[in-house]
Amino acid sequence: MYSNPLLAQQPGSREYQLKAVFLFNFTQFVEWPPNTFSDPERPLVIGVLGKNPFGNYLNEAVVNEKVNNHPLVVHYYNSIEEVKTCHILFINLSEANKLEQAVTSLKERSILTVSDSPDFPKQGGMIRFYTSNNKIKLQINLEASKAANLVLSSKLLRLAEIFSPPENN
Repeated sequence: MYSNPLLAQQPGSREYQLKAVFLFNFTQFVEWPPNTFSDPERPLVIGVLGKNPFGNYLNEAVVNEKVNNHPLVVHYYNSIEEVKTCHILFINLSEANKLEQAVTSLKERSILTVSDSPDFPKQGGMIRFYTSNNKIKLQINLEASKAANLVLSSKLLRLAEIFSPPENN
């Protein structure tokens, strides 16, 4: 995990400023299993795996914020092996096989996985950002979130397109 302030200071685009706000808002519309937080004041961690596209927007979105008494913190990871305690993970890996490996290795963990990679839900990711008519939209793989024991609020689901995996013949 790195926390080099110079890396976090990179300018982010307006698109990623909005996506940072979405990540923050997800904290209020996802229920993690009861045993997720061993301590009632343990931080809720939003992580970024791979290149940080947010600049400082994500840090700014969560500063001094709490969800159910859990302070919000942001961690940056270079590799999937570094991801220990994390609740929401934005995956920004350029190589498709690394993205799929990351999603596969997180399958058994109660981590909300998010990306803007086109095949993300098909690869087992939970929430994909995509743009349509200049608006950021959500595509949600409900099966993946259920498999990780995460409960997504109906308010969140109403905003999203639900991904249906192709039927096996």
